[in-house]
Amino acid sequence: MGFDPRFIFCNKKMEYKARQWHEKCFCCVMCKTPIGTKSFIPRDQEIYCATCYEEKFATRCVKCSKIITSGGVTYKNDPWHRECFTCTNCDTSLAGQRFTSRDDRPYCADCFGELFAKRCTACSRPITGIGGTRFISFEDRHWHNDCFICASCKGSLVGKGFITDGADILCPDCAKQKLA
Repeated sequence: MGFDPRFIFCNKKMEYKARQWHEKCFCCVMCKTPIGTKSFIPRDQEIYCATCYEEKFATRCVKCSKIITSGGVTYKNDPWHRECFTCTNCDTSLAGQRFTSRDDRPYCADCFGELFAKRCTACSRPITGIGGTRFISFEDRHWHNDCFICASCKGSLVGKGFITDGADILCPDCAKQKLA
């Protein structure tokens, strides 16, 4: 009887946390590739190669579905790449910028104002409320604080009484003079 190489067994063994495997049995739980000397990631008593671990557990951007490796943004409990977190309307980056939302979709202040905000009766610009902008509403009309002035004397009517005269608003003194 001669020596038969088919009966040689490999004595290499792999150890991790007091557990032991044959070298060929120490494999990624997903792709079944032997780990050998490559890096691996343990999770819940299972071993993953780096590629499979990323595929299964890495945080992915809700917009592009690619893995977020650093510098992500969270909006509505969803992860985004900073460069993917943009205005729904104009695609301007919103990371680190003021923004607002409508129907759970983010908008830059300019787009939100143009698309959804009430318009000032005097200047027709949007009333966004961003930055603490105060405004006055009366019936179906709205004004920025700075635009809420008497049509005749141009004095501010903020916090004061006023009279409507068609499309105009007047301070009580100008209204009396007009009626006289």
